[in-house]
Amino acid sequence: VFFSLTSNGQQLFYLEGGSLKQRIVQLLGTNYSAKLVSVKENTDYLNVYGFIGKPETAKKTRGDQYFFVNNRFIKSGYLHHAIMHAYQDLIPLDSFPAYVLFIDLDPTQIDVNVHPTKQEIKFEDEKIVYAFMQAAVKHALAQFSITPTLDFNLDASIQGLDAVQKPFTEREQLATQTSTIFRAFTEANQAHKVVSGEWSASKETPSGFVSLTKQLMQMQEVSIPETVQLTTHHAPLTGTPTQVFNTYILLPAADKFYLIHQQAAHERIIYERLEAATLGRPVATQQSLFPVSIELTPQDAVLLTELLPDLQKMGYTIEPFGRSTFVIQGTPADVVTGNEKGALENILEHYKHFSSELKLPRRELLLRTVAWQQSVKTGNALTEKEMTQLVEDLFNCRQPNATASGRPTYLEFGREQLEKMFIR
Repeated sequence: VFFSLTSNGQQLFYLEGGSLKQRIVQLLGTNYSAKLVSVKENTDYLNVYGFIGKPETAKKTRGDQYFFVNNRFIKSGYLHHAIMHAYQDLIPLDSFPAYVLFIDLDPTQIDVNVHPTKQEIKFEDEKIVYAFMQAAVKHALAQFSITPTLDFNLDASIQGLDAVQKPFTEREQLATQTSTIFRAFTEANQAHKVVSGEWSASKETPSGFVSLTKQLMQMQEVSIPETVQLTTHHAPLTGTPTQVFNTYILLPAADKFYLIHQQAAHERIIYERLEAATLGRPVATQQSLFPVSIELTPQDAVLLTELLPDLQKMGYTIEPFGRSTFVIQGTPADVVTGNEKGALENILEHYKHFSSELKLPRRELLLRTVAWQQSVKTGNALTEKEMTQLVEDLFNCRQPNATASGRPTYLEFGREQLEKMFIR
């Protein structure tokens, strides 16, 4: 069936007729064209069919998940939990797989009058539907050699319905997966490579040096202990910086030392440079020898169009090229050649993630997104030159003591405080 949608004079969708798989690719993006797994299971009680994304397509944001019951679109956290359980150990905890799944069953087995919009329904036997949905997805993944073995038995799973417990409401925890190469801070207006990842944390207050070390190893979101004070003056750069756990920079001074979180510090540096860029000092652009085209979903195309003016000030040269296609003609100086498409996709993906968590103006969200994305991540070894440059750049910032979201960039420990910790 041909389908077209126009909003405010702008054509958002223009979809030719095709198969279910073709329609999914049209709506969710061409990245899924070779990464969809067919699901098809039939029983006397219900039938399940549709497509699920391979584990590598899982994203940190929701939006590519669809259930249809007797061809009616529904929302179901209960069934979503079944899908997530089927992907267990295949995707990170903070990621969501794509799926478009249809359930056909006797209409007398469902109640559609549980929500005013009819988007929620109640199954007569939720345990059967939950177990069957989980089994069907897991079976599909196994058939396509995505799970480690093929020892999953669909019928056996359904027979164990008494063991299926109704899940609690989900609240996925943000986890850490980092992989990036650090680029030296050698140019004042240098843009920084777009990468993915996040640093992790604990809110416990250290009671001594041993507990402090444990805290640093597990850190995710630091809350500042009462005994440790953030300073607002610039640190004296007299000592030689040392890296700890490939995450922190230890900087000694006359009667104290500073413990700097390398990613948080880099976020602050990039944030202030990008902020200056949006206010009239654009970041230098590296023109691509071979422009790169990128095809987006209609929704992402609209989002990118809204962000283009600010992205251009941040060093990106991007031009529209059709309904949902754009051409990347230039990027900030140290976006690695060949990674232009991935860099832009990551920015859009994490912008959507941050916008779902924070209610901030568009420009502020974009600044935080790009600063977080382009910052050096935990786990990366830095040279002494790189650490020295990072420290100098940090303490030349307008507000060096915290990221834009309020996380501390460094902690300061004085001699007297250390002596108390060692009971001296």
